[in-house]
Amino acid sequence: MLAGKAIVITGSGRGIGAACARGAARQGASVLVNDADGDAALRTVDEIRSSGGTAIPCEADVSDWNQAGRLIAMCIEAFGKIDGLVNNAALFHVAGVDAIDPVVARAMTEVNILGPMHCIAHAVKPMLARKSGSIVNVVSGAHMGMRGMGIYGATKGAAASMVYTYAIELAGTGVRINGLSPFGSTAILANSNRHLNRHYGTSLPENPPSGATIEIQPPDANSPVVEYLLSDASAAVNGQLVRMDKGELQLYTHPALLLPSITKEGWTAEQVAEAFDTIFKDRQIPCGVRGMESLPVELTSGHWKRAATPS
Repeated sequence: MLAGKAIVITGSGRGIGAACARGAARQGASVLVNDADGDAALRTVDEIRSSGGTAIPCEADVSDWNQAGRLIAMCIEAFGKIDGLVNNAALFHVAGVDAIDPVVARAMTEVNILGPMHCIAHAVKPMLARKSGSIVNVVSGAHMGMRGMGIYGATKGAAASMVYTYAIELAGTGVRINGLSPFGSTAILANSNRHLNRHYGTSLPENPPSGATIEIQPPDANSPVVEYLLSDASAAVNGQLVRMDKGELQLYTHPALLLPSITKEGWTAEQVAEAFDTIFKDRQIPCGVRGMESLPVELTSGHWKRAATPS
C-alpha cells in the first residue's frame, strides 16, 4: 500500500513508533526513522533493513525548530520527497493536579505539542507543492479526561486540535491530516526519563502502582491504521481520529455544540442559573472516555454495510 512513498516517523526508535516504521517499510515505503536516541533509531533501521526494507536513521529532537526542519530536509534529500509524516514522539507522566512539576510540564509541552507543530510546519510546504501528502498525529483518549493525566491529556488534546484545524485548512489541496489514538505496551516512561535526564538533569518521580491489571495490546497492533492513513487508499479521509484497541477499531466524535441551544436577547446570571437548574440539568455530559452510538453496521456476504435505520 505504500510502495514508492517516503515517510518520516518521529519517536520511532522504540515502541509504537518503531512498530509503525516496520509496518510502513513492509508496505514498501522508504522510512526515515527519527528518535532523540540515535542508537534506538539505528536499531529500528537495522530491523527494517534485515527484513529487506529501506530505512535511514536521524537523531533529532523535534521540540527544537531547527532539528525538526533538519529531519524533514533529510527525508527529501535522501528519498527525493516526503509523502507522509507520523508525529509519534511524546513524553508521558501521571500526576494529579496537586502534584504538578513545572519542569516535567514544560518538557511534555515542548515535545508533545511543539514537536508535531514544528514537524508539520516544515513538512506541509513541500507536500503542498506536490499537492500530495498524509500527516498522522498520534493522540490519546486521555484528552477526554483520565485521572492523573491532566498535563499529558492537555498535550494530546492540542495534537487533536491540530488535526481538526489543519484538516479544514488543507481540504482540497491533496494533503490531509488524521490522528491515531493507540494502545500499546511500551517503555514510554523510561523514554521520558531519558529525555528529562538529558535536557533537564531530572527524573520523573515513581508512579505508584494502581493495583489493577490491564491487558494492553502489543505496539504492532496499531501499525495497520497508520499504514492505511498514509496510503492513497485513505485519500478521502481527512480530519479523523481513529482508535485501535485489542481488535476494536473506532472513530472518535469531534467536539461539538450540544443542540438545541437556549436563545435570549440578553442574559442575567440569574437566568443562566435557571437554565442550568432546568433545561441543562440533565444534558450535562460527564467527563472521561465515553462512546456515542451512531447508525449500526452489519456484515453481509463478507462486506460491511450500514444497517437499516430502526423504525
